[in-house]
Amino acid sequence: MTRVLLAAVVALTQLATAQRIGSIPEIHPQLQTWKCSSQNGCIKHNSSVVLDALSHPLHAAGNASVSCTDGQNGSSKELCVTKESCAKNCVLDGVDYASHGVHTAADRLILHQYQKSNGGVSAVSPRVYLLDESGKNYDMLQLLNQEISFDVELSSLVCGMNGALYLSEMLQSGGRNKLNPAGAQYGTGYCDAQCPTSSWINGVANTESLGACCNEMDLWESNARATALTPHSCNTTRLYACKGDDCGSNGVCDKSGCGFNPYALGEKDYYGYNMTVDTNKRFTVVTQFITDDHTAGGNLSEIRRLYVQNGKVIQNAVAEVSGSEVDSINESLCANSASSFQRLGGLKQMGNALRRGMVLIFSIWNDSDQFMSWLDSGDAGPCNSTEGNPDLIQAQHPETSVTFSNIRWGDIGSTYSHKKTR
Repeated sequence: MTRVLLAAVVALTQLATAQRIGSIPEIHPQLQTWKCSSQNGCIKHNSSVVLDALSHPLHAAGNASVSCTDGQNGSSKELCVTKESCAKNCVLDGVDYASHGVHTAADRLILHQYQKSNGGVSAVSPRVYLLDESGKNYDMLQLLNQEISFDVELSSLVCGMNGALYLSEMLQSGGRNKLNPAGAQYGTGYCDAQCPTSSWINGVANTESLGACCNEMDLWESNARATALTPHSCNTTRLYACKGDDCGSNGVCDKSGCGFNPYALGEKDYYGYNMTVDTNKRFTVVTQFITDDHTAGGNLSEIRRLYVQNGKVIQNAVAEVSGSEVDSINESLCANSASSFQRLGGLKQMGNALRRGMVLIFSIWNDSDQFMSWLDSGDAGPCNSTEGNPDLIQAQHPETSVTFSNIRWGDIGSTYSHKKTR
C-alpha cells in the first residue's frame, strides 16, 4: 500500500498475471458493515471482501498445472506474448480464503500474516477489498465531510508488522472489460500512490511495465508500538498508468505523504502497550474529514483523529510543530512537513478523491527491505533497527494477526458512542 508495500507487491506479482474466469468458483467472505446518519442512525450493510487478484490461482486454460507466470519475470513468455493472448490463454480461479489467512465472522475481519501448512509456516500477507452488497463491484466510500470508524485488536502485531486499513481511488468495477471479465469480483484493479508496477493493470497483462498510480488515504498503518495517519495526493483521478519519470519521487503521486505519527511528533507515551491508547486491548479508531464550509461541496481543510476505549473518548495527541500546537492533519502541518504532498494538490486534491469515492482496503504485511523502520523505529517509534526483520517475526511470532470490526461510515459524530472524554 504505501512506501515499502512495493516489496509486498513484488512478492504477489509472482502469483498472477491474466484475466479470464476459471472453473473454481469464487466465494467471498461476508462482512457486516454500517452506513450511518445523524437522523436515521446506522443501517447494516451485508458487505463482503475479496482478495487481491494477485493471490488468486492463474493458469493456462484447460491445464491447471501450467502457470501463466514466469517466476521473477512476471507473465509467461509463451502464454502472454500480448495482452490479448494473455487474456485468451489464461484463466483466473477462485481462491480458498482461509488458506490465505482471511477469516470473517459477522462484523469481524481477521487477517493473519502467516499460515501453517504441511508442517511448516509460510507468509501469506493478505490484502482484501470491500465489495458492495451486490458482490460484483467495489463499495465506493464518499467520505468528504464524513467520518469512518472501526474497532481494532492488534496486541499481537509486533515491531515490523503493519495491520493497515486504507482508501485507494481504484475503479469501482476493478477495470472490468473485454480482456478482464473478472473485475472487482476477483480483486483486480489495484493502485496506490506508490505507483506499483505489477504484472497487470486493471486485470490486463502489463506488457509495458507501467506503474498503477492513484490517490491514497492511509487511515491506519499500525502495529502495537506505533501508528500513522497519512494522506497521499496525486495530480490525477482514478487509476493512472505511469511510465518513466511520472512514476518516480517527483512524478504524479506523493509517496511520502503528510503524516501524523504521535511518536514521531514527540508524544512518545501516547500510543502503545499500557499507554493513553492501550494497544493491549481493543479500541475504536475514528477519522473525520472536515471541509472548509462543513458541507460535502467544500474543500477538505482538516483530517481529525480520535479514539474510543473503555467507554471513553480519547482526543488525539497534541504535538508542537514549528512553534504551534497541532492535533490533526491540516494546512499548517503539511506546509511545514510535506512539500511533495502540497505540490501535488495537498488536502484539496485528497478531498476531491474522497468526494468521488474510494475503495476500502485491509491488509497485513511486513517489510524485508527496511523492516518497517519508517513506521516504528528511530524517530518514528520505539522499536530497534532489527527486530522488524520478517525472519525473526516468522520464527518468534507466527501467530501475529490483526482484527478489524464494527466498520461504520457516515455523518460526523454518527459512527461512535459519545461518552466521557479524556
